[in-house]
This record gives sequence, C-alpha cells and structure tokens, in this order.
Amino acid sequence: MFDWMLPEKHAITILKKDHDTVKRYFDEFEKTESPAAKEKFIRQAVSALKIHAVLEEEIFYPTVRAHVGNKVMNEADEEHHVAKVLIADLDYGAGKNGHRLAKFTVLAESVQHHIKEEEDQMLPKAKELDIDFEALGQRMLDRRKQLQATGIPTDSEHAMVKKARGKNDSPATASRQNKVTTRRKGPATAKGRGQRRASR
Repeated sequence: MFDWMLPEKHAITILKKDHDTVKRYFDEFEKTESPAAKEKFIRQAVSALKIHAVLEEEIFYPTVRAHVGNKVMNEADEEHHVAKVLIADLDYGAGKNGHRLAKFTVLAESVQHHIKEEEDQMLPKAKELDIDFEALGQRMLDRRKQLQATGIPTDSEHAMVKKARGKNDSPATASRQNKVTTRRKGPATAKGRGQRRASR
C-alpha cells in the first residue's frame, strides 16, 4: 500500500491533492440535479484539469519518465490527449441536445481511470527516485501561480477542435443526422430513374 504521508510541498503530494479535488468535482456533478450547479462543476473541473495537465507535462513527467518507463508514461500521454480533446470541446461550448453533460461524464470516467493508474503505478515508481521532490514541488507551485495569473497556453487539442467548430460535435450526433438526411432523400423510384434516363 502506497504511503501518502509526504511533506506538503512534495511533488507527489501536490498531484494527489489535485486528484482529490477533481474527483470531488466529479462526485458533486453526479449528485446535483441543478443544471446551473452541474455547469459550475464542469467549469471548475475543466479549469483544475488544464492546470494539472500543464504541471505534469512540463515538469513532473519529464523528470520521472526514464525511471518509470515508456510504457506507463506513453499511456499517460495518450490519456492526457483524449482528456484534452474533450476539455477543448467543453471549452468551445460543444454538446447540443444533452451531449455536453455526456461529454463531461465521459471525461470524468477517463480521468478517474487515469488517476487510478497514476496512483497505483506511476507515483509509487516515481517515489523511488533519489531527487529533491520538494524542490520539484515548489517548481510546480510556482508554475501554477503563473498559469493562474497569465492563463493557460493553447494546446494542440484546442487548436484542432477550434478548427473543426461548426461541424458535428460527436460521432453519435453525426450518425443521427446522416440517418435523418438519408430518410429525407429516400430511395430513387423506378419511374424517377426512367425519367432521368429519358431526359439524357
């Protein structure tokens, strides 16, 4: 069992606190029936996740990658990518016809899986490193303050989603709309095909 009793400014303590914060937002989102409250928890979780991702990708992941190993770290990278695509969708207001709440639910499920893997595999392995984790944690805290003051830089996922804005915001929506279009057009009748041939 991993011992989470670490100094307050230990880098792993900081990440664990972030995990607990976003999990609380996810839980509150599920509990409330109020649309306004749900939207508030979406905004809070998305903001926390964006900052958390920057701290991990810029500072923590590069520091521990070689020791933890590419398999675990590469999976974490891909899980971040998936989460950031959903976050970008939410930031740009995608999610008509109830899909906004569905997107956030999928995001919560994905992030909770990611958190479990980090806490079960990555963080215990990273803790074996003989480095100054409190100095690393201070770098993360300083970067957090900077991000809160100046804003979070645009990532490639946001750029991709922004470019695609106005298109269908989920495969389910696209499939449903394609079915409606097909039904409206209808199959060509034998008479109609004959008339087209005769007019040539």
